[in-house]
Amino acid sequence: MASGRGIARLLIVVVGAAVFAVIGVSLFVVYPASMADLAGVLVALVVVVAGIRIAGSVAGSLFPGYDVAEVAVEGPITRDGGGGRLPSSPRGTPADDIVDQIDRADEDDNVDALLLKLNTPGGEIVPSDDIRLAAERFDGPTIAYTTDVCASGGYWIASGCDELWARDGSIVGSIGVIGSRVNANDLAEKVGLSYERLAAGEYKDAGTPLKELEDDEREYLQGLIDDYYETFVERVSDGRDLEPEFVRDTEARIYLGEEAYEMELVDHLGTRRELEDELADRLDRDAVAVEAFEPERPLMARIGTGAQQLAYAFGAGIAGIAEDREFRLRL
Repeated sequence: MASGRGIARLLIVVVGAAVFAVIGVSLFVVYPASMADLAGVLVALVVVVAGIRIAGSVAGSLFPGYDVAEVAVEGPITRDGGGGRLPSSPRGTPADDIVDQIDRADEDDNVDALLLKLNTPGGEIVPSDDIRLAAERFDGPTIAYTTDVCASGGYWIASGCDELWARDGSIVGSIGVIGSRVNANDLAEKVGLSYERLAAGEYKDAGTPLKELEDDEREYLQGLIDDYYETFVERVSDGRDLEPEFVRDTEARIYLGEEAYEMELVDHLGTRRELEDELADRLDRDAVAVEAFEPERPLMARIGTGAQQLAYAFGAGIAGIAEDREFRLRL
């Protein structure tokens, strides 16, 4: 089936190239005779190249060369790919982009299955859950796989897929939640700074780094972490068909792929090629053709990304300090 589509695409490209070649030569070489010079030949070549591209686009639309979509979740998971309000590492995973890619794959009639590539240490809670929900919505087989790291938020996402593949040396697990804050109270006193509270609501400024954390505030913030943790346990238990107590007993440990497989935290161990062979068997075909779905970014967004990378290179140290100026929760 795939080879038939390939032959059809090639035929369209060849026919399209021939048609545009005839048009180009006729317009710029043969008629009129005065234009049968070097400039005419060059213009004719431009027309031929344009024709090949147009024909290739038409062929790709009529006979797409893929039947499986791949979406990659790589790096820390955040809402927009950054780590805060100031410039941060450009290598983060923008959750909204990932959700859009999965939804586009789901709407593509040529896509029969979804591969979700997970190489992430985790990240923000709600963005991770948005990606998990998108994977659950996909109408067809969904297979998560990792070669390096599928931890915390990455495992949260994997719980929304039909199964998880890993390598023997992959790092898997870290089913837990962490909250962090910088206690800058002593430093503030040394430099002559003091914190003056103006707030409505007893816990509005809980976790503010310029004051000591009171016992009731610590209990309040720990309660938030515990609630998120129970949600995490529930997601993994339901999605991976594991007992909640077993999930809690992992105590947010990480495991190498082989041990994770023995504990049933991973469904299969294997290479990417072995995964594709297995998927081809399930879809009852000789082989699968995988297409990487990537974000659809307008020109200004691409320019903005470049500017962010430049800003990160220039001020990463400042951004790193600013990231921890308030209480933060992450997977």
